[in-house]
Parts: sequence; C-alpha cells; structure tokens
Amino acid sequence: MGKRNINSVAVIGSGIMGSGIACHFANIGVKVLLLDIVPNELTEIEKKRGLSLKDKAVRNRMVSDNFQTAIKSKPASLYHKDFVNRIALGNLEDDIDKIAKVDWIIEVVVERLDIKQKVFELIEKHRTPKTLITSNTSGIPIKYMSQGRSEDFQAHFCGTHFFNPARYLKLFEIIPGPKTSPEVVRFLTSYGEQYLGKTSVVAKDTPAFIGNRIGIFGIMSLFHIVNEMGLTVEEVDKLTGPVIGRPKSATFRTVDVVGLDTLVHVANGLYEHCPQDESHELFKLPDFIQKMLDNKWLGSKTNQGFYKKEGKTILALDLETLEYHESKRVGFATLELTKTIDKPIDRFKILVKGKDKAGIFYRKSFAALFAYVSNRIPEISDELYKIDDAMKAGFGWENGPFEIWDAIGVETGLTLLKEEGHNAATWVDDMLERGQKSFYTIQEGATYFYDQSSKDQKKIPGQDAFIILNNIRETNKIWSNSGAIIQDIGDGILNLEFQSKMNTIGGDVLQAIHKAIDLAETEYKGLVIGNQAANFSVGANIGMIFMMAVEQEYDELMMAIKMFQDTMMRVRYSSIPVVVAPHGMTLGGGCEMTMHADKVVAAAESYIGLVEFGVGVIPGGGGSKEMTLRASDTFRKNDVELNVLQEYFLTIGMAKVSTSAYEAFDLGILQKGKDVIVVNKDRQLAQAKQQAILLADAGYTQPIQRTDIKVLGKQALGMFLVGTDQMEAGKYISEHDKKIANKLAYVMAGGDLSEATLVSEQYLLDLEREAFMSLCTERKTLERIQYMLTKGKPLRN
Repeated sequence: MGKRNINSVAVIGSGIMGSGIACHFANIGVKVLLLDIVPNELTEIEKKRGLSLKDKAVRNRMVSDNFQTAIKSKPASLYHKDFVNRIALGNLEDDIDKIAKVDWIIEVVVERLDIKQKVFELIEKHRTPKTLITSNTSGIPIKYMSQGRSEDFQAHFCGTHFFNPARYLKLFEIIPGPKTSPEVVRFLTSYGEQYLGKTSVVAKDTPAFIGNRIGIFGIMSLFHIVNEMGLTVEEVDKLTGPVIGRPKSATFRTVDVVGLDTLVHVANGLYEHCPQDESHELFKLPDFIQKMLDNKWLGSKTNQGFYKKEGKTILALDLETLEYHESKRVGFATLELTKTIDKPIDRFKILVKGKDKAGIFYRKSFAALFAYVSNRIPEISDELYKIDDAMKAGFGWENGPFEIWDAIGVETGLTLLKEEGHNAATWVDDMLERGQKSFYTIQEGATYFYDQSSKDQKKIPGQDAFIILNNIRETNKIWSNSGAIIQDIGDGILNLEFQSKMNTIGGDVLQAIHKAIDLAETEYKGLVIGNQAANFSVGANIGMIFMMAVEQEYDELMMAIKMFQDTMMRVRYSSIPVVVAPHGMTLGGGCEMTMHADKVVAAAESYIGLVEFGVGVIPGGGGSKEMTLRASDTFRKNDVELNVLQEYFLTIGMAKVSTSAYEAFDLGILQKGKDVIVVNKDRQLAQAKQQAILLADAGYTQPIQRTDIKVLGKQALGMFLVGTDQMEAGKYISEHDKKIANKLAYVMAGGDLSEATLVSEQYLLDLEREAFMSLCTERKTLERIQYMLTKGKPLRN
C-alpha cells in the first residue's frame, strides 16, 4: 500500500464527541466535513419564520445546533477561534456523496449497534475504496459492526476511541476488527501519536477495551470500599486527587462532570458482558448509586449529583442519608506525612503504611487495583505498559497501576493484596521467581517492561522519537543545584531542567541558567530550556520577593530583580542558540524567559501570559521591555502607532493568558515565522533539540543588543493616563490597579519624553526595574502577594 495522507476527514454524528473530534482535526490543520441527520419536523421558531423541511437551514439544524454548542463550550475545543473555518457542516441526505473525496470517515453516532450498522451501510454506498473508516464506539464489539460489509471496507475498518474532551485527553485507543489490515493499524498508531498528539494504544476487542475497563473498575471498586468504610464524599475526593497524582476533580467531582448515567451505562455493560471476570460482582450498583439514578441526581447535567451548588455554597451528598450538607474541609495524618514529598510517585510507599483511615483506604483500593490489572493480562492487553498508558492518557493519572505497584515494591504489593483477600495473576509470582523484581527497568536511557509471554524485559516500542528526562536525569547529568539540572541530551546540545517547586524561578534557577550557557558556550553547540513536569514554570519565586519587601531589604531586592533581567538578556544574547520549550502554565517569569529565546518550541497546550498585575507589580524580568520592543517592531508607516502600543499594553494590563500556544501568537508572546508548535508534548524536547541543532549548524551569530526601539513619550503616556482615570472613574479598576497601570504606562511610553525617540533595551530595563521596585514598597502590593501565596488566587484590592 502506498503512502497515506490525511488532508480531509468526515465525521458522522455531531454530538459532544463528534463535534469535539471534528474540532481537534481542525486544530491540526485538517479539513473536516461534519454530518448529522435531517430533522423530521419543524420547530415553533421555524414555523413562525415560514420555513419548510426543504430549507437548507432546517435540514442542517441538528448539526448546526450541536456544533455551535461545542465551539462555545469551556474549556475551548479549538486551539484558535479562526480554526472553525476548517469545518464544513452538512446532513446525511444532501451531503453524504461528499464523503467520496475524504481520506478518513469517523462514525460517532449513538451507541446502538443497529443504528451504527445502518450508518455503515450508507457510508459503503458512497465511500471510495481504501478510504479509512473507523468507529468511535466506547464498547460495542468491533467484530459485530463490520459484519456484512465488503472485504475492502473490513480491511480498512477498526475502532478509534477518543476520550472526551477530544482536545485535552490524550488517549487514542485503536481496536482492530477481525479483518483489519495491519498496515491500517500501524498507520493509525503513528498518525495518532505524530499528528493528533495522542498516546496511541492498540487494544483487544474486549468489553470497554482498556481505559474504561480499568477506569470503571477503579471507580466501582471505590464505591464499594466507601460503603464498607463509611467514608464521606469529601474524604474520598481528598484521598483520590492530586495527592496521588490524579486530577483535582478526584473521584466524585469527576463522576459529576462525566455524568453518573454514563458511568452506570458502562458498568452495566461490563456486568452483562464479563461474566467470567473475577470481580464481576463489583460492577453491581451499590444502593446509594441506584437511588441517585432514580432521583436523577446525575451530576452537572441535572445540576446535582455527589455535589450541588446553592448560590456560592458547595454542598456535598451524605451517602447514607442521601441529604446534602455544606462541603467540609477534611484532613488525614497520613497525608501530612507526604507534604514535603513533591512527586506523587514517591508518596505511595508512605500512603500504604498509614495507621489511620487514609492508610486503610489506600491499602484496600491499591490491593484491589493491583490484583485486577494483573488478571487482565493477557485478556485485554498482552503488554502491561499499555494499561499504564491508557490510565495516564485517558484518566489523567500521573502514574499507571503498574508504575504505582513498582513504587511500593512488587513483593510488598503482593503481600498487601493477599492480606486484603485478593489474588494476583500467576505471572507476577513467576516474574519474581525469575529474579525480575520490577515491572519496569531503565536500560541505556530506554524504558523496558516485563513481558509475560517471553518472560523477560522488552523495550517499549516508539521511544526513539522522544527524549525522556526520567530515563537520563542522573546518567547524563553534567551539573545540578537545588533548583535545576543540566543534562547532555546528545549531538552537542544541553538541556536545562527546572527542579524547583512548581518550577518557580529563584536565585538557584537563575544561577543554573548562567551555568548552562557558560557550559554551552565553551563545550557545546546549543541549549534547550525544557522540562516534563505538569507546567513549564509558574514564574518568579514571589515568596522570596515578598520576604525581601516585607523586611525592607530593598538593595537585595533591587539586585535580585537586576539579576533576573540580566539572566533573561543572557538567554537572548549568548553566543549559542537557546531554545525554550514551554508547556502547560508558562506564567510571569516563565513567559519572560520564553520571550527572550532564539526560538520557542511550544506545546499546543501552553497557557502563556504576563500575569504580574495579579500580584500588584508589572513584569520586571524584561517582559515590559520586551512588549514595548515588539510593539515598536510592529509599527508601520502611516500606522496609528498609539493603537498598536495600546494592544501590547492591554496584554499586560489585563493579565491576558493564552488558552493555547496558537492564541499566544495573537498576544504577541509567540512570533509568527520564528516560533513553532508541537501537538504531542512527548515529542517536544526532541523537536526543541532539533531546532537548536539547525540554528547552530546554520552558523549561529551572537545577536547585538537593540538600541533602535521607538518609544512615543508624552503622547502615549497622556493617552494611557487618561484611560486609567476613566477606568477608575467607571469603577472598572481599583485605585491600586490604576497605580500599577500608570507605572506600566510610564515604562512602555519610554518615560515622559517630549517626542518619539529611539532608545535601547537597557534604557527600558532600567525604567522597568524602577517601576517594579516602587510597587514593592506599596502595602496593597504586599497584600496581593501574600494573598496569592496563601490562597493561590489573586486579590483585587
């Protein structure tokens, strides 16, 4: 079979999943045709407007209404609002012939086999041979769906299960049918990883596949443990959230968002279709779940579930009385013991040894989970790493079940599950008898897994496209301090990885940046600044700034700010290329570092912004200077330059944060034609390294500091001051907001110069530093910083 390209796709079914999948293909530049059924009756509004069932607007109403709901949803389905233009809408009667021209047809209709088979019959009449055809089913057996279809259809057909929301959840399960071509499976696996930015997991055609089989078991098992132990909703969500590397929504909040009916639908399917499952009875609904279903307390869709909001008050459900009470804060002694441990993977050993209710809960839940996943091999997957991949990519777990078991110790885990009355699969005992003490090992920078069929460690395929810092952190370390590690990532390129809490930038990180550049300038070709934590950096260490300001150590604070500015300028003006790789939250100082790179290789899911106004200061690490410089570079002959400068001013003044890397171009933070975006974060560092090599091999020349930045002086300053006066008078901003905005205005206008003037970067940096320092002497700024440190959110005072 020749090379296959995906230039256009058709998505059949425009519900939440269908529209979400359509949006994600649009995100990566693919042309999309989104189709749905034709309504069979008019709405009252259509009748009043004199429309008939023949009108295009009526015939496309279903797809149009569903799609509008999708693109208005939060979080956004599209990386950028303009990407909506890549999606065409139509219906299954007037537009079905258009599927003949697409490269891939994805069915996302209601989960009923008879309806899906009718859709496939229609598709086969219009589809071009060799076109890919897949179903987004979450559990209907693939073998039944393609029955009766042609040989070519069956060879190009399989399941492709996206998780909702399609943009944000990375799991992409590929489920071959009995006659699916191996080439199709290979193509979809590669396409999912490379282009869709997914973790592709090839699954067997078993009930609920991999992700939902394990995920639903975990939730149902937990429901029964909760019943047995008498735990509250708040206690469970405290125990099953970020403390163990799971999403903030933990268990019950997640079920509320997904919908209790959705969860029960899958659980009932597993109870019906998995009679041989050793945990079969766990998929039976506990009484409290059945009563919630009867009451239609399904979660967000019915405005109440395990939680309910009344005004601003969050209420939680008492699982015994089924009455709501005000949600309470809870705490456990066992969790207190893990507060100083940054990484969840390092907490599990302590959690399962807890002497309180939390320790009992963890022992029961992990014992059940370990036994269950071991017994699913080889039923749902021959390779254990696929189960871990599915749980991390589909359910947002930081660590998969086998990784957690390794962290506790395989032998310890076995003892634990036996004490709780569970049995692991015999292959686990066999593994230990063969002297294999863990499910995973690291060999020469690559991850290996225990393969139960060959009874040996095998290399996980596909790693060669990635740089995995966990695998090389110690072996390739060149230098480190308390805040960062410098690693040799090969081919003459160094990587600087932050190691501070939330990757905040303090003195130790700044020292490490200088050290990395020193090393790169003398012995290497280039430097990448990147990490694989949840977020690139939340900015400067404001705790340090707060302490210095409160103690009135102004000389030390001035030196610290100067050092930050000088370090950002070193990133910009070193003699080697510096590539910065932001992802996740890239705020404040993290954004400033990004803006000073020779090139940025940003993950698509990057939320970048200069947010310093929220803590009562202006960007003081070169961000205010850089926005002024970029505004100046944007000025064109006959432009109204004040309007251009105002846009950049508002980006800082309104603390705008991009909701994707693509939006960061609009904010002037990323630069078109220079910076690049990668959809798959796992490939980001390898791509950043490649860009550093390209810059070095092209004959990198050390840049010269700028002295040609056009500032507008009093003309701009006057406009800004009038604007902030009006905003305060209209009560849109507080008096202190106005003070901060006026300080920023002074910097971006270049001071009160009498006319437009060309100035240097250093001139602007000096103004920026003075403004930052003066704000640090303000009581209201210190209140804002303290509030952020203690509450984790901004104070408007």
